[in-house]
Parts: sequence; C-alpha cells; structure tokens
Amino acid sequence: MNLVVEAESFRNLGGWVIDQQFMDQMGSPFLLAHGLGKPVADATTTVRFPAPGTDRVWVRTRDWVGEWKQPGTPPAQRAEGSPGAFQLLINGQPLATAFGTEGAAWHWQDGGTVEITNPEVALALHDLTGFEGCCDAIGFSQDLNAEPVRQLAPVEDGGAVDFVVVGGGIAGVCAAVAAAREGLRVALVQDRPVLGGNNSSEVRVWLGGETRFAPYANIGNLVAELEPTRHAHDGPGNTGDLYEDDKRIALCRAEKNLTLFLGWRMNAVEMAGQTIRGVIMQEITTGRRLLITGRWFADCTGDGELGYRAGAEFDLTAQQHMGMTNMWNVRDTGRPTIFPRCPWALRLDDQPFPGRGDFCGQFAKPGLSSLGGWFWESGFDRDPIADAERTRDWNFRAMYGAWDALKNADHAYATYELNFAAYIASKRESQRLLGDVVLTREAVLAGQSFPDACFPCTWTVDLHYPEPAFQNGFEGEEFISVSKHDHYDKPFWAPYRCLYSRNIANLFMAGRDISVTHEALGAVRVMRTTGMMGEVIGLAVALCRQHNSMPRDIYARHLDAFRQQLQRGVKPHSP
Repeated sequence: MNLVVEAESFRNLGGWVIDQQFMDQMGSPFLLAHGLGKPVADATTTVRFPAPGTDRVWVRTRDWVGEWKQPGTPPAQRAEGSPGAFQLLINGQPLATAFGTEGAAWHWQDGGTVEITNPEVALALHDLTGFEGCCDAIGFSQDLNAEPVRQLAPVEDGGAVDFVVVGGGIAGVCAAVAAAREGLRVALVQDRPVLGGNNSSEVRVWLGGETRFAPYANIGNLVAELEPTRHAHDGPGNTGDLYEDDKRIALCRAEKNLTLFLGWRMNAVEMAGQTIRGVIMQEITTGRRLLITGRWFADCTGDGELGYRAGAEFDLTAQQHMGMTNMWNVRDTGRPTIFPRCPWALRLDDQPFPGRGDFCGQFAKPGLSSLGGWFWESGFDRDPIADAERTRDWNFRAMYGAWDALKNADHAYATYELNFAAYIASKRESQRLLGDVVLTREAVLAGQSFPDACFPCTWTVDLHYPEPAFQNGFEGEEFISVSKHDHYDKPFWAPYRCLYSRNIANLFMAGRDISVTHEALGAVRVMRTTGMMGEVIGLAVALCRQHNSMPRDIYARHLDAFRQQLQRGVKPHSP
C-alpha cells in the first residue's frame, strides 16, 4: 500500500504558503512556513487510508541551509543549525522526527513507523521556527523498506482555443485581453493565485516605464487599465492592497472570449514539427492535468519556459547577469521586540550593509530607507533557472543575517520587527528567446530606426552589478547590487521582429524573455514597457487569424495593416 499526500492539497493551509516558483519535475509546488521568525499556524487535512496496518512515514523536504554547512564554506557564509524544522502530527500526536533538518537537496526524510487503526487520519504540519520550513509531500508505505512512489495524474482534454498565453504578469495579461477583445478565443495560464507578476501583492515591485507616444499613442491604453491607483515603492507603506490583484482578475474574467486558468502551471509542450500544438498544464492544488491546444501561443513567462520546452532558440548570459530580489521591510510596533540569533544566516555582525550606520554605498540615506529595497539582489553568477531556489534562499539568509546584526549586535530598532518579505522572488533576467531581430544596446543608444517599430522604450539601459562596497567575504556570492545607466533620446521604438521566435513558427513572446541582448534588456524589461509588448502581440495575433498566417508574416506581408492596428490600439472592453 502506497499513499502520497501532496502538501499543497491540505484543506487548511494555516499560516503556510504555497510556493510554486520552483516546482520539481513532478510539477509539484510545496508548502513554506514563511513566518519571518515566528512559527506559523498548522496546516491541516484529513486523509483516508485504504487499509489499516503499520506504515512507514516519509516527508519530502530539505534543510534549506544545508549547502552552506559543507567544509570549505567561507566563514561569513557558513551556516550552523537548521532553521526550517517542523513536525508532522498524526491524529494530534507529533512524530519524534524533526523534519527539514537534514540533506541540502529535496529528498524523502524517514519519519519512522506508525500504526493506522482507523481509515480517517488527521494530519498537521507544525512549524517550529517560522524560518522557511518546507514540505513537498507526505508519504505512507506498508512496504517498510521502500520510499513512496508519486504518480502524475492522467492528461485530460482541456479543449482548443485560438491563442494560448502562458504567464500572467503584466505582459501576459495585456496579450490575452488584447486578443480576446479582437474576438479570438484565448486561454491565459498563470501558475500563481494572482495576476501581475512582479507587480502583484506577492512580489510588490512598482511599474516602470512610460506609455502612449506618437505615432502609436494608443499603445499603452490597456496598461493604464491595469495600473494601480496608488503607489508606494519601499518600506511598510508598500502594502499588498496597493497592487489591486482583484482588479486584474476581474478585468480578465470580464472578457467573454478569455478563459483564465489561475493556479495552473504549464509543464509540458506538444509539438507538430516546428509548431506548437498544445501545452499541458497542472493545477497547483489538485495535480489535475489538462492539454490545451491552440493555433498561436505566447511565452510571457519571463524565463522563456514555453519557448525552451518547445525547442526555441534562446540565449542566456551565464555570468554577471542581473540577479533576483526578494523585497522586504520592517515596521515600528511601538513596543520592545526581540529577534533570535540566526547562526544559519549570513554572518553580518562585523560586515557593512545598506541601512547600517553610514554604510550606504550609492544609497541616499542610512537607516530604514536602505533596508529591503531592490538592491538587495543576488545570483549574478548563478543559473537564473536551475539555481533560482538557491538564490532565493541566499536572499533570505542575507535578510535574516542583516536583521539579526541590527537587532542583536547593534541593539538598534528596539521596537521594530520584520514586517514583510516576498517569498516569490522578483527576477530581472534569465533566458531570452531569439527572434528575427536581436535588439542590441548599440541600436538603442543610437536610436536606430526600424520599419516595424511597434512599442516605445523609455527606461535607461539599466544594468545591475554587484556593489563593490559590500563584497568582502562574499566574492562571487554578493547580495547587494548597484545599477549603472546609459541614457538615450526617448522614446526608442523597438521592432516587432523581437516579439516572435525565429524557429518556432507560431510562438510570440512578450516580457523580459524577448529577443534582445543582455545589455539591451536593461532598457526593455520594466513592466509598463512589457505590457505594451503584450498589447502589440495581442493585435498581431488578430491579424494572423484574419490572414490565416504566422507571426513572421505580419512583418513580411501585412506591415501596413499592422501599423493601422497599432494606431487604433487595443479595443475597449465590450460587455
């Protein structure tokens, strides 16, 4: 007998959160005890066993700081202890094993045996620390020597649409809504419970870039519909409600031609030669799998995940690329607060960092304004996809180490506590899918003119690098960045030929995975700009349907009609 309970299927998550950013090959997210140092409430569920008997219990988990316990780890980076410890309660009784305390890699940790006498069994994940305990699944086996076997659900027919958009950030939402308003049947697949990507309550990065410039002054109208009404960049005022997640969801659900798959992860692609036939997606909380077929597809994942799985040509800057940030902030409680020592975090008692004393580097002020901002960034030399979970964990170690040093070494901020930390990282750069034009920094700075100019760029060529002032002891593993800007006459009009794949015939892309070089990405990656890319491909796919053609044909055969579409812009919502 083999019973596997996926952690994300717990009926009551308590204080645990579903982290789907680093789903494994089984397509499984995991639960994270993200309590900022305060144990979170239990996650609970009830399961039915097929037969009574003696079962060995397994929990798929990891010691998330285990990598940094290895011999040879530099002193400032070394971890001691296991912050992510938690217990499994069976019918209210905790097992003797503390989980999340061994093994740097995901694995089945043995929890010993239990006697199952009644078919209905209550399970609970009981967090012991509030410091990122992680649980992927719980397994029971009456073969006491065998680890549990997990199985994928069968693939069901999810139907056919005209246009499948994968990725529900600003770019993806704009692409899906624009196409739906043109009359196409659209599926928007988003693996998180909210829309907006980096500009959501989960991540909390503000919109950058400018919109609506002549000659295509209506490009940006849809971005404006998504725009939050209030703004805050840093600190405790940057609250989740500012991002108006519900407004984006309501906007998509109001479109009669658009089907929103919220909480579904695309994890496989079906091909017909060099054309995508369909995508297989898996529901986060149930494991159910659907195949959605379509005529045209858009990769708005940021990581170029759809294109990569389809075999699209791509580029990736392996080292000295821009990193990932997990925004965080603190708040004044008005009463004395304590924070535990964190021997498993980065050891910053004797290190400078922004917000500590006069060590501000490029930043304007010491103190709170330098804690948790965009420049708490790492992963510059790490694979932005394969090492993404590690980079996120490094950001956590930097945050906890800094707050530990401020509270316990400096005895500062006596009445403050950690208020918010994004457990979903905000990425800047990873895989870039290659189109018929690969936009370069030189073209942007020179203001090169393209016949298929279609969306304006106004952000500087803004690239991030490790900040030298904070490298000591963390060379190659820096966690503070500096931005360097090259200016140009704005707007720069980027070409349409950056927005479709050069070798996958029916694949568009919009977002930070479009066809640009590492350097040019600095000018196009901000979200108002990526939203306009989405608007443009939503208009282009409508022309593809009208002329029974593919993305490349818009430039080759229908450029005048495309320009007319751009002048008109996205249609307003029609009930």
